[in-house]
Amino acid sequence: MIWNRTGGHDDGTLLVLLHGLGGTAEVWRGVEALLPEAWPGGWSTPDLPGHGRSPRASSYSFDAQAKLVAEALPDDRDLVLLGHSMGGMVALAMAGFHPRVRRVVGFSIKTWWPADQVEGMRAQSLKPARVFASREEAVERYLKASGLHGLADPEDPGHEAGIVQVEDGWRIAQDMGTFDFGVPDMPALLAEVSCPVTLGLGSEDQFVRPANYGELGVDVVAMDGLGHNPHLEDPAAVVALLK
Repeated sequence: MIWNRTGGHDDGTLLVLLHGLGGTAEVWRGVEALLPEAWPGGWSTPDLPGHGRSPRASSYSFDAQAKLVAEALPDDRDLVLLGHSMGGMVALAMAGFHPRVRRVVGFSIKTWWPADQVEGMRAQSLKPARVFASREEAVERYLKASGLHGLADPEDPGHEAGIVQVEDGWRIAQDMGTFDFGVPDMPALLAEVSCPVTLGLGSEDQFVRPANYGELGVDVVAMDGLGHNPHLEDPAAVVALLK
């Protein structure tokens, strides 16, 4: 069972926050701080498979990850899924099979994946994780992997979720196999989704092509002045996507 943090009320529609590649549930702390007033139901914030405190998985396809997340959620509540980057793809995959998903809000999702980039990610998945001599070096690597670098205090104890001590030192907790999630195909995922979908993108995001979003036939919300990690840069802008 994957690791999962819950907050807020235990009834009403459950908001599920899904982090991106390399992150943990801790990247949502700023958003979670706003939810007691912004969200009438409770929320659930898991570490995705192979990340943070969650165990490794045999497959990191979007569908495989979505099924593991679904197993960790109550089966008697409606769901709204809020996903960042890879987490947005996992959210769409879950909406394709889960009968109680009522809405998907994804942001900073990279929709354009040339074959060489996909192969590069697969090659990365086969490399051993780098082991660092000190905890501080491992935290620095985790901050870069999770998008927190330059946006969070390196001394924040929440970063402990992203690193692990091993025999020879320290490494990030992320399983390198998570880099092999297959060929991202947004149109194919959307074709299986019947609930409303909203996509958000920062105007300064270097990984997202706005023109590609316009081809998908869903609601798109631009977040002016924000980059690839708006949930860290301006949590209120991300909460506004839920309205």
